[in-house]
Amino acid sequence: MQLSAPLRLCAMISAFMASSLCPAQDLIPKAAPQSRPVMIYNATIHPVSGPPIADGFVTFDQGKINGLGTIGAEMDIEKNKAAGWLMIDAKGKHIYPGLIAPYSQIGLTEIAAVRATLDMGEVGQATPEVHAAVAINPDSTLIPVARTNGIMLAAVFPLTSATGQLAYFGGPGGLVPGRASIVRLDGWTTEQMAAQMDAGLVINWPNMRPITAWWMDKSKEDQQGESNAALAVIERLFTDAAAYGAAKAHAPGGPTDLRLEAMRSVFPNTLVVQRPVFVLANDYDQITSAIAFGDKHKLKIIIVGGMDAPLAAALLKARDIPVIITGVYRFPKRADGDHDEPFAMPAKLKAAGVRFCLASGEEAANERNLPYAAATAVAHGLDRDEALRAITLSAATILGVSDRYGSIELDKSATLIIADGDILEITTNIDHAWIDGRKIDLSNKQTELEKKYREKYRQLVEPAP
Repeated sequence: MQLSAPLRLCAMISAFMASSLCPAQDLIPKAAPQSRPVMIYNATIHPVSGPPIADGFVTFDQGKINGLGTIGAEMDIEKNKAAGWLMIDAKGKHIYPGLIAPYSQIGLTEIAAVRATLDMGEVGQATPEVHAAVAINPDSTLIPVARTNGIMLAAVFPLTSATGQLAYFGGPGGLVPGRASIVRLDGWTTEQMAAQMDAGLVINWPNMRPITAWWMDKSKEDQQGESNAALAVIERLFTDAAAYGAAKAHAPGGPTDLRLEAMRSVFPNTLVVQRPVFVLANDYDQITSAIAFGDKHKLKIIIVGGMDAPLAAALLKARDIPVIITGVYRFPKRADGDHDEPFAMPAKLKAAGVRFCLASGEEAANERNLPYAAATAVAHGLDRDEALRAITLSAATILGVSDRYGSIELDKSATLIIADGDILEITTNIDHAWIDGRKIDLSNKQTELEKKYREKYRQLVEPAP
């Protein structure tokens, strides 16, 4: 039966929408638990927590590192082979801890143009009960791409902005979008991926002064009124949560409010470890306002973004408040700022004694560029060892998982990578990777496409037999 023109058009639109709503899917099986001891030897090991170890070895079993040092003549490699160990001669290679992306939306976003693949935020001004990890798609095709370049863990943040970018000037809603989660970039389920389901509460701090740029269509009075209203929402939420926590401590059997219950962990003197409050703030006024708010409520503040952090360095250092720098590839904040202001920001914070770690600042599809952000910071004054620390141990420390991740040490998680060169160099490739001792498949959709089209041109060039 031949369809009429209107029906053909409807059929084409329906087919397009159906195909568009099908998110891309990673077809790589997840890694199995470690089944036998592993020894990597003859490599240069970069523990991060200490100096590099030349001609070193590292051994791990059941997901934990149980041996580390310089290879010696007394070590019987053949005996370990005979015992069934997996032995890897990494001569000329480098071993690093798995890299950590301290701010990302990986797993929450897939294709920007397809709304069905974006799950970065909830509806409403305050949803503190939300965990980012719950919404992660374990089969995201973007996760293997990040792993291929050495990123083994990521802190995943809920967002307020529909574009998936950090909201520099606050927003009309989603002031408290939920809680960040720290995830391993491998696992069949979100529960398997979660290294820390509740890493801390996220606040999108409102702008503290009116914007006078040409594109702003609101008056100063209207902008200030919106900022005051947003601050009132945040203040009321924390005041209610503190009162709720006190009531629960006095009468544990009382009624439960899921929103306020989720906030109990950010206050001191609770039954659990106090979680930090991640404050998305860039302006000097935002940063100082957030710090004052943290002092008032006795919170552990972590600044996310912090473009003006060097201006508030003395205050940040005095309060020991760390900064998660959300990338160096951006324009200076002010028209009269130095051209290399974003590139030099890590070096400035280090010189001022402010603790920091470094995120890629990229969209989830390009999270793999994390080590190159660190390399750019090196080119603009940051010590090379500090740059490596900024994407490994410093990130783990600020995120609260340094007891397990971020460095190569005895009894820590066997989450590490073998690279054929300096991890900060763009020409370096990752040869092997493990997460908690599980051997990771480093292929991804892009590597498979490379094989496909290399084969295509091989067949075109070589004559048929």
